[in-house]
Amino acid sequence: MKSMVKNDTISIIIPCYNEENAINLFYYEFFASVASLNDIVDFELIFVDDGSSDLTLQKIRELSHKDNRVRYISFSKNFGKESAMYAGLKSALGNYIAIMDVDLQDPPELIKDMYYVLKHENYDCIAAKRGDRIGEPKLRSLLSDIFYKIINAISDTEFVSGARDYRLMTRAMVDSILELKEYNRFSKGIFSWVGYKTKWISYENVQRSVGETKWNMCKLISYSLDGIIAFSTKPLAISSFLGIISIMLASILIIAIIVKTLIFGDPVAGYPSLVCIILMLSGLILFSIGIIGQYLSRIYLEVKHRPVYIIKESNTYTSENTHSDK
Repeated sequence: MKSMVKNDTISIIIPCYNEENAINLFYYEFFASVASLNDIVDFELIFVDDGSSDLTLQKIRELSHKDNRVRYISFSKNFGKESAMYAGLKSALGNYIAIMDVDLQDPPELIKDMYYVLKHENYDCIAAKRGDRIGEPKLRSLLSDIFYKIINAISDTEFVSGARDYRLMTRAMVDSILELKEYNRFSKGIFSWVGYKTKWISYENVQRSVGETKWNMCKLISYSLDGIIAFSTKPLAISSFLGIISIMLASILIIAIIVKTLIFGDPVAGYPSLVCIILMLSGLILFSIGIIGQYLSRIYLEVKHRPVYIIKESNTYTSENTHSDK
């Protein structure tokens, strides 16, 4: 059992994109929720402005001037939530590190429970998952369930249905995560892939405090494809399998046509069957090429060694450290 040590530091990483109305609300709600920990824990809030076009950065700056526990990183453009989380993890100084959404869909009061479990039980990560999807569009919930069933069927890495990025981790686990410097990041898979002992806690789905979600259906589908490609090569095997099946079907059809012609003397009705076969095979070929192309595109982005993000402004970095690791 881990002993209680005073003056632990918990770093809270908060990715933000056009969330000007949520910044102050999150700040006051968070510190009100963790007030009972103030005597034993130091906090630092690391807001990561992901190239916002509204007043998000200005709101964060104002908070940082009032409270030295508030730190921030501002990207030169929108690099995405994955990049924002990676930048926050690299900047965090605490011996415990959490990731939270600024819209308060991740209940701040859970931080207390997460912290005490890490201190008193033999875990390296306490992660949150939604126990229900109340308030979420039914189509989105259905597609999410399908995604988790597919990826768990084809990947050796475990993915927990309803999992959020919201979690509290030990410094050892975060250091291991930071060793994975890949450009195409899918954190839900990375958190699981690095191992470490994780305890899951469920909570009821919470609606956004203000504003609207930045994740539309197209972005969610694209993100799901990133996860599948990043943590499984079975789509490539499926492509090969479809090719073998196509050859077998074509061979059976050719034999059937030859036998029918020799025995019954029926002429081959070429045009309709030929069109169907061409369309089917063309579709399979394009499908297979598309799968291979997705993997090749990821390889292409990796070998270019572009930075995961570029920092335009920050009160956590020096001017000599404005790029991510390549």
